Amino acid sequence: IITVTLSAADATAHIIENPFFPPSLHHYKLEITLLLIAALGAVFLKGFNEAIGVAVGLVIVYLLLNAVVIAIGLAEIVSKPDILFEWQDNLNGKFSNPVMMIVAAALLFPNLALGLSGFETGVAVMPQVKGDASDDRERPMGRIRNARNLLASSAIIMSVYLLGSSLITTTLIAEKEFQPGGKANGRALAYLAYEFLGPVFGTIYDISTIAILWFAGASAMAGLLNLVPNYLPKYGMAPEFIRATRPLTIFLTIICAAVTVWFEADVDAQGGAYATGVLALMASGAFAVTLSYWREGRTTLTWVFGGITAIFFYTLAVNISERPDGLEIAAFFILSILTTSIISRIFRSTELRADRIIADDEALLIIDHSRTHGTIRLVCNRPEGETVESLNRKEAEERAVHNIPAQDPIIFLEVYVPDSSEFSAELVVTGHRVGNHNILR
Repeated sequence: IITVTLSAADATAHIIENPFFPPSLHHYKLEITLLLIAALGAVFLKGFNEAIGVAVGLVIVYLLLNAVVIAIGLAEIVSKPDILFEWQDNLNGKFSNPVMMIVAAALLFPNLALGLSGFETGVAVMPQVKGDASDDRERPMGRIRNARNLLASSAIIMSVYLLGSSLITTTLIAEKEFQPGGKANGRALAYLAYEFLGPVFGTIYDISTIAILWFAGASAMAGLLNLVPNYLPKYGMAPEFIRATRPLTIFLTIICAAVTVWFEADVDAQGGAYATGVLALMASGAFAVTLSYWREGRTTLTWVFGGITAIFFYTLAVNISERPDGLEIAAFFILSILTTSIISRIFRSTELRADRIIADDEALLIIDHSRTHGTIRLVCNRPEGETVESLNRKEAEERAVHNIPAQDPIIFLEVYVPDSSEFSAELVVTGHRVGNHNILR
């Protein structure tokens, strides 16, 4: 949810900061953000595949425009090598040796948490990744392989672009322009696009940036539309209608709008919660991978991913200590989910928890035979390894207590519940005979 609201708020900030945007409309920040969220919801109401198609087109254009800006910036550095030497001199003046630089970078690393965003939604959209025709439902190796390719491609692209953009913005933009109110504050690459390629290209870049930020929430929305219907209704934590895509899309859009109003479409106010969520997800994921390799006895990989886990937990701890509001907001969301889930389970507790009933031939034969010999009497029986003698006693007791006529057949009903938390599952009925007694399990 925060991914959607933060992205829309950031897109609004870029709209307002564009030099061609009328200053008289600057105080409509909240309204513009709500309009962007509504538009995102409308795209998903149109269709899931259409939304993915729009996302692919926007990403391709955005990557191409950034490649042009980074290439021009690198060419400028190559043509004026003094820029790099000046930057190096500034670093040497601030830090006595490379070790101090590394320490400073490690201390500042948590501030770059937002730069890691994207991977968490990449994991959430794995159900949309195409696998092989021969994939097993329980372990789709083709989809797993292609999902790894997706994440690896994302990591490579993001690493190259982040390193390239960091280099050109650090060396080609004056420090004062990064300060609040500066021309490059919050839009460094856009500043360089205007500086080196003119207002026409700069405006095109701004439009692309606004579009990609607006639709950055699409991956989060896609993840929610994939995960929520598969888990929450199944365990009674949401109404059954949530399985339908369009009602869920409307519901999520309303929640995003409410969160936006709560934060007043402020990017900085949402940054803490977003960074906390991203880092918590990545730290827990890294810890899970470490445990997996440890159980497999792969010592080297255990130490490697253990180190990565330590880095993420350190970053998470620093982020929470500096911006505790993120933890508070995350706790509020968790409490809200738990509360609504408990209420939903209470109201759905009397539902018939079966999507469909599957009966084997013996069960159908028992039912048909009993139906032709009078009223069917179902008697609940605790499954405890029945014998003919125990069932004889049970039948005699039931006929005496409930005045069941001798001509009415009795069918013992035994219920096995593999997972009592599931609210929707297949009801499998099998027929059994113990002596003259019929049992449905």
